[in-house]
Amino acid sequence: MPYCIGFEIMNRRKLATAEATTARQALLLIDQVQTRDQELKFIRSPQEGEIGVEMLRLLAKEENEELGQPVVRSSHCLRR
Repeated sequence: MPYCIGFEIMNRRKLATAEATTARQALLLIDQVQTRDQELKFIRSPQEGEIGVEMLRLLAKEENEELGQPVVRSSHCLRR
């Protein structure tokens, strides 16, 4: 399922978006956004609508169980 991640580039005050094709990829992208001191603004999916990080983690866990892959854990505490 595709995801759109919206974040603000702090030094420019500009909203940017990035696409991810899986919840696992979306979590990795969010981790990169937070590492670069950019503020997470939204996570959207065509099927789920606007969701939070915790819901994204649950979706990633489901994907991983279906594919038999280890769970990806974010190193940052993210807020929506």
